[in-house]
Amino acid sequence: MSSASPQGCVRGFGVGVLLAASLLDLAYATSMGSHRVTVALPLAAGLAALLWPARRRPRWLTVPVRTAVPALCFLLYSVGSVAAHRREPFGPGEAMMLLCLLFIAVRHAPPRWALVCGTLNIAAFLAMPVRLFQVWLDEGVLTLILVGLVLAGLVTGLAGYLRSLDYRRAVAIGETRRAERLAIAADLHDFVAHHVTGILVQTRMARMLEASRPGELDPVLAGIERAATEALASMRRTVGVLREPEGPQPPERRPGGDLAGVEELVEGFAGPAHSVTLLRDPAVSDDLPHEVQAAAFRVVQEALTNVRRHAADATEITVGLRRDGGRLEVSVADDGRGGTQLPDAARGGGFGLVGLKERVTALGGELHAGPLPGHGWEIRALLPALES
Repeated sequence: MSSASPQGCVRGFGVGVLLAASLLDLAYATSMGSHRVTVALPLAAGLAALLWPARRRPRWLTVPVRTAVPALCFLLYSVGSVAAHRREPFGPGEAMMLLCLLFIAVRHAPPRWALVCGTLNIAAFLAMPVRLFQVWLDEGVLTLILVGLVLAGLVTGLAGYLRSLDYRRAVAIGETRRAERLAIAADLHDFVAHHVTGILVQTRMARMLEASRPGELDPVLAGIERAATEALASMRRTVGVLREPEGPQPPERRPGGDLAGVEELVEGFAGPAHSVTLLRDPAVSDDLPHEVQAAAFRVVQEALTNVRRHAADATEITVGLRRDGGRLEVSVADDGRGGTQLPDAARGGGFGLVGLKERVTALGGELHAGPLPGHGWEIRALLPALES
């Protein structure tokens, strides 16, 4: 048998106190000669608004309806008794209900309705002593009204503070989701740029081989097919994540890469015109944090894409993964001289390294890019390599 939770015990205690106070109000009003139905109707409306289970509430029972209707009933009860010059009592049950409804209205109702419903509840709460004493300027009535104002102010302030916390939390969640979606969009750009650039390069190579060496055409066409398939799969995974932002995502739906993906990049990049060598230190394990592996993947991906864009004449590319103390060193070096066969529109605007540097430095790493002695180019990143 499962034990009751502390929250359930507190709720049960509160419900018991509210019901007991409501019965006390009803008994007190009956002893003073008040009509039971007149007293019971607003009490029943207040109890229904507060105690109706959330899962079973009809759609029309919104927060404004729940908080405005009982308050209006209590206010009409007070106004009717004053207009008829008939003294009607009030008790702790009515006071508790109105304060609870005031709290709910201020915290959960839409902004405009929060003002309307909160005003109704405060007015009904302050009208209780007037209903009993039938005067406004009596010292005792003014004292009770002043105490009521203090209580209403405290409840309103607490509800408003909690509402502001809810708003700030919602804004923070929205900003986090927006930042994550922008990061996913950047990932989508990286994936597609890498694969489409490869398709373009290999297509131009296929056109040249068609005339001179048709026997070597089949591997190039296979590479084009593989790159196009990978581009479509990357887009499908990333768009799937964008469409389903709620809840944890299965591993296969996550955009990103890891050290195993680096090996696939190297294998997919190699071709008749490029020889790619992966030098992986045995000390580099697959247990590195996912964000570090993803950053290493992006470094290699961006570097290989830049080789295709800006150094198509490169014949030897070396990708290195090794431990440097407590850090992971990722390097990509080529022997190109800057020759490219791509049109200007396909060379990119030079922002890939800027975004890559932001990603690496955000993890506490360093990124260096520059020419090698003689000729060639190297991109080298140092990333924190604490194992997860």
